[in-house]
Amino acid sequence: MALPNDRVPLAERVEQLLATEGPLPIVAAGEPVLRRPTEHFDGQLDPALLARFVEALRITMHAAPGVGVAAPQVGVPLRIAVIEDPAPVPEEVRLVRGRVPQPFRVLVNPSYTPVGAARAAFFEGCLSVPGYQAVVARPAEVRLTGEDEHGRAVDEVFSGWPARIVQHETDHLDGVLYLDRAEPRSLSSNQAMAEYWAQPAPDEAARALGFELPD
Repeated sequence: MALPNDRVPLAERVEQLLATEGPLPIVAAGEPVLRRPTEHFDGQLDPALLARFVEALRITMHAAPGVGVAAPQVGVPLRIAVIEDPAPVPEEVRLVRGRVPQPFRVLVNPSYTPVGAARAAFFEGCLSVPGYQAVVARPAEVRLTGEDEHGRAVDEVFSGWPARIVQHETDHLDGVLYLDRAEPRSLSSNQAMAEYWAQPAPDEAARALGFELPD
């Protein structure tokens, strides 16, 4: 399926995307839309179209499967993302990574700022960079501000894995991929991840692949 034409108004481009039922096609690294800052959402989509677009993002996220999808990942340069994480992980992983369930939610015009100086480093992947993962050191706690899909203000502090998710998705809205923040020597195929680096934390990978983790 071809990407929406940049010269077509956003509402029309979204209508084009939604013309086909089912998950939306996810664009891969190298597509310009993933590297451009998005437009601040201020009503480019009417409420009914916005609701349909949000539902399509939810379906796409579940089908991938993933724990978040940003509008640029389906070719739409709007400052909108969705997240949801049932966190189906073993207890050890939950404790080490701080991965706890997150309900479905919509992030409109989000931005984040670190809370404190603590950083956490874990392997991270992206639906737009299929087949690979890499270690990314991120603030362990962030304050997220923005709105929800109904225009209600959001001002919330996230920690642990949820903090990682909201940072990853908000970065997409600024034209930033996780690889921009990753430790290059940690880059691993999904096969290598399954074979060598399935531990809850990346300490063994750091020693074997030769990179440093934050204190």
